[in-house]
Amino acid sequence: MKYLLAMYMNPEVWESLSEQDKDDVMTGHGEFIRRIRESGEMISTQALDAPAKSAVVRVKNGMPAITDGPFVESKEFLAGYYLVECASQERAYEVAAMIPDAKIDGLGIEVRPVVFFADSETESEFAGG
Repeated sequence: MKYLLAMYMNPEVWESLSEQDKDDVMTGHGEFIRRIRESGEMISTQALDAPAKSAVVRVKNGMPAITDGPFVESKEFLAGYYLVECASQERAYEVAAMIPDAKIDGLGIEVRPVVFFADSETESEFAGG
């Protein structure tokens, strides 16, 4: 089954880390990617820019309305993700625990099963059938 391993950033937590701790997290991602590629569980990964660089698109009266944002009342934001394929949810938890961010107090990895998957190279796939 496929799982989204979502990494959330809290800028206050990140800024409180030493430069060495920040470097350890960043280089740790390279090692993590190597390990899950070798295991065959890696599908893809993306890192996202800060919310200040994003916009929200809504269609009103048939026309797109674009606003800066999102501006949510939260300290955390989605910073990136790994899409993996694991034999079980327990294995997905094990894989998530290998992500360097999981070791930082105040950060964490959300593990969410994927119920629909489609990309430009494969047929659409619904979980469970």
